[in-house]
Amino acid sequence: MSKSSSRFVPLLVSIGVVLGILIGSFYANHYSGNRLSIINTSSNKVSDLFHLIDDEYVDSVNISDLVERSLPHILMELDPHSVYISADKVEGSMQDLRGSFSGIGIQFLVLRDTVRVVRVLPGGPSAGAGIEPGDCIVAVDNKPFVGKEVSNDETLRRLKGEKGSTVAVTVYRRSTGRSQTYKVVRGDVPVQSIDAAYMVDKATGYIRIKSFGETTYAEFLTALAQLGTQGFESLILDLRGNVGGYMAPAVQIANEFLPKNRLIVYTKGRKSPREEYSSDGRGSYQTMPLVILVDETTASASEILAGAMQDNDRATIIGRRTFGKGLVQVPIEFRDGSMLRLTRARYYTPSGRCLQKPYTPGQEQLYDDDLLWRAEHGEYFNSDSIRTSGEKYHTLMGRVVYGGGGIIPDVFVARDTVGITSYFRDAYFGGHISAFTFDYVDRHRSQLARFRSNPDALVKWTKTQNLLSQFASYAERAGLKRRNLMLQTSSKLLTEYIVTNMLNDLYEPADAIKYANSQDPAIAEALKLVHSNATYPTSQSQQQK
Repeated sequence: MSKSSSRFVPLLVSIGVVLGILIGSFYANHYSGNRLSIINTSSNKVSDLFHLIDDEYVDSVNISDLVERSLPHILMELDPHSVYISADKVEGSMQDLRGSFSGIGIQFLVLRDTVRVVRVLPGGPSAGAGIEPGDCIVAVDNKPFVGKEVSNDETLRRLKGEKGSTVAVTVYRRSTGRSQTYKVVRGDVPVQSIDAAYMVDKATGYIRIKSFGETTYAEFLTALAQLGTQGFESLILDLRGNVGGYMAPAVQIANEFLPKNRLIVYTKGRKSPREEYSSDGRGSYQTMPLVILVDETTASASEILAGAMQDNDRATIIGRRTFGKGLVQVPIEFRDGSMLRLTRARYYTPSGRCLQKPYTPGQEQLYDDDLLWRAEHGEYFNSDSIRTSGEKYHTLMGRVVYGGGGIIPDVFVARDTVGITSYFRDAYFGGHISAFTFDYVDRHRSQLARFRSNPDALVKWTKTQNLLSQFASYAERAGLKRRNLMLQTSSKLLTEYIVTNMLNDLYEPADAIKYANSQDPAIAEALKLVHSNATYPTSQSQQQK
């Protein structure tokens, strides 16, 4: 072979190899039903699946929508608290944690397909613009907003917006019989995580924390300072209904009540080494008598605080078994503004308890039904019905406590069911109580103005107004059949709810909470401990099963 021809041999071999591959691929596809072969690891299957659907599926598919719908189902297979939040819902999910949002500053009620302004937040954008309680919002940005499209979510979507932006709100005012449009410049609307701080008696303070956000610790110190000027010597801390939030403010608040080097909580996960949080000894209330109120909706950061106080024998816990959330989530933001809250660790109380109640991945409904299960098995009414994991732990002084499924209180207080009838349930869940209260207040605004600075006088006045009979007639016109026997059985409870709602509509939330607490057996039990100097647990304290 000549030198010139041998020079082309590598090229000819390469061409032959390429042709062989192409021919082989053709016959492989032809005789294998056109199957697409993907050599990949299982971790890439999800990504590959979406690409295949996009490229090969018989109909056109919006892949972005498909991904949005699929992510929650994937996370459901991990645990009940790892969640995906779409970009349009991130802001709403964060407002309680951040302590504010951008809006117009009103509290509203959707009644008969119309948005009614219940309260105008003092100092907020609406107060400066001229909107008043009782106004009916009939249009937003000159577009009618009444009828079936009106809902809480849609109202929030239209009224919230970027700080500094303007929204035109058209309202109908009963007192003038006319409609008027107000230009409202959206601004920061504070979201208070502490909605009540007052003196229960001459020496006992009360603080209710409804969530744990960025401003909670600062609000708590302010509340303590306020009570300090009134001479409080003991504290009732109400965590009922508090579903949690950030862990940091719970740790900071616990630090206020503990001596130096007391473990508050520790976290640990597969990729998250053990991290401990302990008191630094600089707390200003290390010896103050303390009682903490909890219930079945007390969760997460609230349980961290209550657990730290119980395991360190620092306070008496009163109420019912808490929710049982012991998983720590970290927020992870995507480029499109959506967010993933992924469980990264578990948290443990000082005794070593993980309070997370049992769950089966993918069985979200069973997990959600746990509180209903507790009710059906009598746990809300009898401490002997409380279910635990059976695993025992010990507090600092040796008291037995249990893990797996929330905090069992030191003193059990049953849920108050006196007066609850099917009529009351229909009235409450059907929205008739809140609707009647708004309508009543709106029709009597000029008459109620004389009680503007005296909620106690208003409460006394309501006792002369036969509210129960007026409510029954109002509710019957709205479709709730009058049942006189049940009405009589529920009379005290219905009246309490109506007056509480009225106080909330006319005054600050703290005024409504103060009135509701005056009828509360858990508050009475807490005061009993305070007055008998028994807020500190002892080694002989009765243990719950």
